[in-house]
Amino acid sequence: MLRVLYLVHDLSDPAVRRRVLMLQAGGAEVVLAGFRRGENRLADIEGIAPVELGATKDAQFAQRLLAVVGASVSLGRRLGGMARPDVILARNLEMLALAGRAAVQFGGAVPVAYECLDVHRLLLREDAVGRALRAAESHFGRRAKLLVTSSPAFVEHYFKPLSGIRGPTHLLENQVLELDRSDAGPPARTRSEGQPWRIGWFGAIRCRKSLALLSEFTRRMDGRFEVVLRGRPARSEFEDFDGLVAREPFIRFEGPYRNPEDLAAIYAEVDFAWAIDFFEEGQNSHWLLPNRLYEGCRHGALPIVLSGTETARLAGERGVAITLDDARLDTLMTRFSAFDDSAYRALHAQLVALGPRPWIVDRADCAAFVQRLAALRQPGVQPVARPVPSLVTNPSHIDKVDCHDR
Repeated sequence: MLRVLYLVHDLSDPAVRRRVLMLQAGGAEVVLAGFRRGENRLADIEGIAPVELGATKDAQFAQRLLAVVGASVSLGRRLGGMARPDVILARNLEMLALAGRAAVQFGGAVPVAYECLDVHRLLLREDAVGRALRAAESHFGRRAKLLVTSSPAFVEHYFKPLSGIRGPTHLLENQVLELDRSDAGPPARTRSEGQPWRIGWFGAIRCRKSLALLSEFTRRMDGRFEVVLRGRPARSEFEDFDGLVAREPFIRFEGPYRNPEDLAAIYAEVDFAWAIDFFEEGQNSHWLLPNRLYEGCRHGALPIVLSGTETARLAGERGVAITLDDARLDTLMTRFSAFDDSAYRALHAQLVALGPRPWIVDRADCAAFVQRLAALRQPGVQPVARPVPSLVTNPSHIDKVDCHDR
């Protein structure tokens, strides 16, 4: 059984829980270590007692840097007595910085995989700060034998031209974890006469611009549209998140949820999935393929996307997108002012016809990912590479192994 030491920047991140479940389903034994940021107990994983390396705070980079320095000093003591892992999977840059020290702790020959599912805006700066962070990534990433990322656009726009990370890339999209795979597509949707359309914005709620846009939109539409928020608000990005939501007559926040256990139920309550993010506008937000795109499509909620983004290209290619040409209020109102049941049914039929496969990762995919990690232990033995369906113009530079293309 492959033993994986998973180093994470935020133990309370639901995506960490999902990745651990995926590794376990693929046949790996997982030891989880990282920083605690917040108290989202719904992100806890049954049967896992994580090694806590300290506490960090959201949107406080300097504090996180100091926490990493402190953890590097105490890492040997915290990992002492632990069985030697076969592979170290390091999530985000700060954990990549600790991965080398952890490998030394176990004799120095443990291969490292670098998991980077977002490109932080600081890495993209053209000043001394950005150059220093990219240099640090290149330095700490010299040990990395595999880059795991979630969107081809990250490779095209960051890792290829700017990052010093080299070596093979594994595309692992933010698909829904569905271990007991079902071939059943999204259920049929019915709406009562006069019922408002509902937009679900689930997951990491961190975009002030989206909240302002949706607030004004629902007010102007006078109750024809409602917005349901669920997940983890990045309260550091809002002056008063709870107050902002409380003042909106057609927006409500329903708290956290378990992923993937609660997805079917929460998406059944909405008609659309808000798959737009202006948090790092023009950069990360244009390149990412968010969880909510796959979750919504898997469970029958049509994605609302922004033209020119990677999300819009993927959803548009599959014929299920409601695309906004720009982020102006008038554009959003025009797009939905004449939207009716017949337009919804036509798009939803296309979504149903695709079936679940484009949106999920199943038990076989989990096993394929674990096998990809296991191959890092044997430098001379590599699995056969198969092309990954890519949205980039020229993806030939990516040494891909895809666990979703079946």
